Amino acid sequence: MPDNDLKIGVNLSDVADTARHAKQSEDYGFDFVGAGEHIMRDDPIGPTQVALSALAVAAGATERVSLLSSIVIAPLHHPVLLAKEAAVVDLASGGRLILGIGVAGEFPAEFEAMDIPLNQRGTRTDETIEVARAIWAGPDASHHGRRFNFDGFTLSPPTHSPGGPPIWVGGRGEPAMERAVRAGNGWLPYLFTPSQYARDAGKVREMLEKAGRGDEADFGYGLHLMTAFGSSHEEALATAAKGLSDAYRYSGSYENLAERYVLLGPPEEAAERINEFREAGAGHILLSWVTPFDQIDDQIATAGEGLLPLLRG
Repeated sequence: MPDNDLKIGVNLSDVADTARHAKQSEDYGFDFVGAGEHIMRDDPIGPTQVALSALAVAAGATERVSLLSSIVIAPLHHPVLLAKEAAVVDLASGGRLILGIGVAGEFPAEFEAMDIPLNQRGTRTDETIEVARAIWAGPDASHHGRRFNFDGFTLSPPTHSPGGPPIWVGGRGEPAMERAVRAGNGWLPYLFTPSQYARDAGKVREMLEKAGRGDEADFGYGLHLMTAFGSSHEEALATAAKGLSDAYRYSGSYENLAERYVLLGPPEEAAERINEFREAGAGHILLSWVTPFDQIDDQIATAGEGLLPLLRG
């Protein structure tokens, strides 16, 4: 059933068209735009971007939509610089930033290039959140942690809102869920079916209760949802399978992977699937294209003209 509280966003993946796709998404009435990142994809090789840089471009091209990093790979950034960069985007956009962060790890070569051990991803991410919270809290910030130490850091200008932007934690596993509950304002998984999402969203709610955070008013439930629209299910499936095979190494059937995890078909079919995720507890759904870059304009238009009215009618 339609739900006016459901937020639908568009992922910005084509660096050359970031500004135009952000403006196109806002003009169609989407609620937010997202941008992910990798420093380098090596197996297979593919295009990458830096999330906060892309969102800075999107902020300048738009006036209303929220800006979700989906995700910043926290361990690849120095936490003080990341806190500053996020504060700049947050202030410049009028407080529209949601800082999604995660640990990644599927492309070890980018960690090697940055001289960051893979086995430090989790602890570095935890400390990054601590550093950002300290810096955003006010002047003369200090932090003495496992890897980073400083005194007397003052952020000027400050973030748009006291305490800085909300932090959502990306990832499918229990460590990500625990990190979101312990230190975040939201949870942003990927590669979920509706039943899987309902199960794990229930676990997150239980964790929040145990942590004394039973009031979920300030906690967001997101979903990074790979998407391919087509005039038929079969056309969308073929596009998605090709997109997945170009982007990932997988030993099984790409068609089966797409059937399980990708939003497929014409808008009517896609709306039914999104409503299943809504019923499972998802509140912010990011449409992430597994289509060639030259099809993204049409994909945004199909979603804006065909999907959004079905979800909001």
